[in-house]
Amino acid sequence: MVYEYLVIAGYFLLILGIGFSFKKMAKNSTSDYFRGGGRMLWWMVGSTAFMMQFSAWTFTGAAGKAFTDGFAVSLVFIANTFAYFCGWAYFAHRFRQMRVDTPTQAIKRRFGHQNEQFFSWALIVFSLINAGIWLNALGVFASAVFEADITMTIIFTGLTVVFVSVLAGAWGVVASDFVQTLVVAVVSVACAIVALVKVGGPSELVNNFPSGFVMGPNMNYGLLLVGTFVFFLTKQLTTIMNMHDSFRFLNAKDSVNARKAALLAMCLMGVGSVLWFIPPWAAAILYPDAASAYPELGSKAADAVYLVFARNAMPVGTVGLLLAGLFAASMSSMDSALNKNAGIFIRSVYQPFLAKRGKYIGDKKLLSLSMALSFFSGILVILMALYFKSLKELSLFDLMMSLSAMIQVPLLIPLIVGLFIKKTPQWAPWVTVLLGLFISWFMKEIFTPQVFAVWIGIEPFTSREATDMGLILTLSAHLFVTAGFFCLTTFFYKEKNDIHMLERDKFFVDLETPVIAGEDQDDFDRQQRSKLGTMVMIMGFGVVMMSLIPNPLWGRFVFLGCAFTILVIGFLLRRSAYPVRARV
Repeated sequence: MVYEYLVIAGYFLLILGIGFSFKKMAKNSTSDYFRGGGRMLWWMVGSTAFMMQFSAWTFTGAAGKAFTDGFAVSLVFIANTFAYFCGWAYFAHRFRQMRVDTPTQAIKRRFGHQNEQFFSWALIVFSLINAGIWLNALGVFASAVFEADITMTIIFTGLTVVFVSVLAGAWGVVASDFVQTLVVAVVSVACAIVALVKVGGPSELVNNFPSGFVMGPNMNYGLLLVGTFVFFLTKQLTTIMNMHDSFRFLNAKDSVNARKAALLAMCLMGVGSVLWFIPPWAAAILYPDAASAYPELGSKAADAVYLVFARNAMPVGTVGLLLAGLFAASMSSMDSALNKNAGIFIRSVYQPFLAKRGKYIGDKKLLSLSMALSFFSGILVILMALYFKSLKELSLFDLMMSLSAMIQVPLLIPLIVGLFIKKTPQWAPWVTVLLGLFISWFMKEIFTPQVFAVWIGIEPFTSREATDMGLILTLSAHLFVTAGFFCLTTFFYKEKNDIHMLERDKFFVDLETPVIAGEDQDDFDRQQRSKLGTMVMIMGFGVVMMSLIPNPLWGRFVFLGCAFTILVIGFLLRRSAYPVRARV
């Protein structure tokens, strides 16, 4: 167990080092602090966009779902891949072309000040809840690994994230995301290869999976899987490519880099949609009682199945590296929420409040206030995670899916549909959200899956079918009723009453006008490559040291293979930071 502690300690030192390395780049202005001044390269932005949809929930709640239900969980992540494809094809460069520092500034440009205030508060609250779920997912896994108190795990991890976010702002957030992407990648590939070897290859994995690999248990209606996938495509597109979640692409140095970033995120997500779940699928064959290993987790017991696989099948030290990947995933999601919320509050709440009173505060003071807000938001996220830890009757998968379908989707529908439907009255966005929340309540409490089963004259759904059918019904209601309502509000639009028309029209002109990087961008490019190259190489040497841990020869080669991959990437980054000198 001592080796696992050493790996985690080394990882935390690396993350803290990233915070110190990039802190100077975030000290020039609030724009630098909130979005890196819009100067980041595509591979940094792409990795952080990818990590936006990746959290400890992937290795816990989603892995538990894969363990019990087979292939079905991959549908969520395939839908993410589709969303990033749409980002490359249409959204990513347009988000960068909105020419704002924070998402709510874009909402103001599109919908006006009233909606800016409504969405500012709504999105801040939702981000805190979401980050609390991610941090709780990490606490579930980490406490099981070290048999430690889950409360202390949540507090310690949360404070580390707060430190990096406060110290280096968006630069620290995105830089750590890139390093964390590498951690997740090497852990996933190593575990997937070992899992396939253990079960005898892909065909044996599919053929020997209990209860059927594609359908899984308690599923009598195959059409439900098709319906779930179709609506997941719509749901994930809505929850990834909207004005609120545009904040990742606001960091890109120009329109071209924003598109490349979406393409990178699409490729990573496409490969990961299958790769991540090979170990829990294999565990269902190799260790069918894995879900009973941690009965103290209640209904979340299956969420620790990745840990069971790593402990039984992987070389000593892998659990520490896996936990580092989990820390990476959760810290990525949480630090982004802190940084984004600070920007939203400063730009869309505090500065308008001062402007109404004819007051002005310099950018340096606003920068200090932003850091204080990030710290305060971090404390709130920790408290939220501690609350969610008490909800043992809900699995992490069901908790995340329910929150997303019932609250996130209605909140974000105006922020994606509003990019296509231009002429809507001022009240349309916030009234649409309120209608959507009512629809969510109605579908949960009144028009339930079992009511629907009686209505169409079929047998009652199993518990798994009821969960999937509930998501289908809720998402279809939002697609046709909530989104349909927003579109229909255009009939109530009256141009003569639209005091926001000029600003809205300018927003849509900017949306189609490419952003070109400034002449001073080369220095920022070199700094990004040099600093990250150094950090990646340090991480690579750390993984080399893991090959010294007493393990079978194949286990040592696993770590050496991971280290070689990381070192090559670090070397190439460092080398690209400096121009090639011409030979004399």
